Amino acid sequence: MKHFKIAALAGDGIGPEVMREAINVLRATEKIFGFQFTITEAAVGWAGIDQSGQALPDATLALCRESDAILFGSVGLPERDPTIPKEQRPERAALLRIRKEFGLFANLRPVQLPKALAHACPLALERQGNGIDILVVRELTGGMYFGQPKKTEPLPGSAGGFRAIDTMVYTTPEIERIAHVAFRAARLRRKKLTSIDKANVLENGILWREVVTRIGQEYPDVTLEHMFVDNGAMQLMLRPTQFDVMLCENMFGDILSDEAAALAGSLGMLPSASLGATSGENTFGFYEPAGGTAPDIAGKNLANPIAQILSVALMLRHSFGLHEAAAAIEAAVTAAILAGNRTGDIFSPSETGARKVGTSEMGAAIVAALQA
Repeated sequence: MKHFKIAALAGDGIGPEVMREAINVLRATEKIFGFQFTITEAAVGWAGIDQSGQALPDATLALCRESDAILFGSVGLPERDPTIPKEQRPERAALLRIRKEFGLFANLRPVQLPKALAHACPLALERQGNGIDILVVRELTGGMYFGQPKKTEPLPGSAGGFRAIDTMVYTTPEIERIAHVAFRAARLRRKKLTSIDKANVLENGILWREVVTRIGQEYPDVTLEHMFVDNGAMQLMLRPTQFDVMLCENMFGDILSDEAAALAGSLGMLPSASLGATSGENTFGFYEPAGGTAPDIAGKNLANPIAQILSVALMLRHSFGLHEAAAAIEAAVTAAILAGNRTGDIFSPSETGARKVGTSEMGAAIVAALQA
């Protein structure tokens, strides 16, 4: 029997609710396919601060190191205790630290719009074509989020005011390794890669384009195009079906993947995988929904658990090599949607046969479809 150790870090806001449904799916998968998952839950985010004074407690980090993968919920409550220094807040002290600690440089964000949810997409039907299916590959440990210096200092020569400095840095090896991930992913899809940069303004954009072009020569079966980020943002709204794989640096990928999420109707539909040094099958990974903590609906059985559940499927595929089980979970999500189950974020009263359900009801429908 295959045995895998999973660190389940639910975090804040809706995190515990959607994590509960994801674990239910894992337990159902365990019974159906004969795997064994040791799932250990631990505190992170504000739950970690409340427990030990740290957004990423030492015990939680130790658990992650002993596990085969991390299944993550979400962290960050913007209105909570603004006096805590920004370096100690969960968004930096937990999320960014985990990425750095484990070298998770490649973020995969699949964006898919099921035909049954065409009504949830803000675009007209003619712009949706035969369906939207995009994979955003985002570099995760470089760029402006990690560049040094990063500081706020008094404005020189002024009696008041400040200036904030963020530094955008990329090296050739950083660009090479994320480019290889993107080209390999494109080979398994429709063999087209669109590299996003700002080479007309930024020095790192020029380097990005040069390196990606050179790496592209190793993948002659993949069509490569370059696109400025501002045009890329516009094209996502005008003609999203032109994209297959989008390769982005850290900040551009953060923004464009959230923009692309609107095409799928809701952030609650989008999973993500963050992978480490080998970025292939059976590698350590960090799996989380693309959305946030949504504190306004936390604890009300309103959150959409699909992104968290689809993150489980990504984990089974990329970290454990369990492709059949991953496909079964994805098929179960599709079946639950086709059966008319809709959480509030993807519900439309004008849709025939649709019924609004809560977090637990959607999770139960997916488990039932999986068992069937």
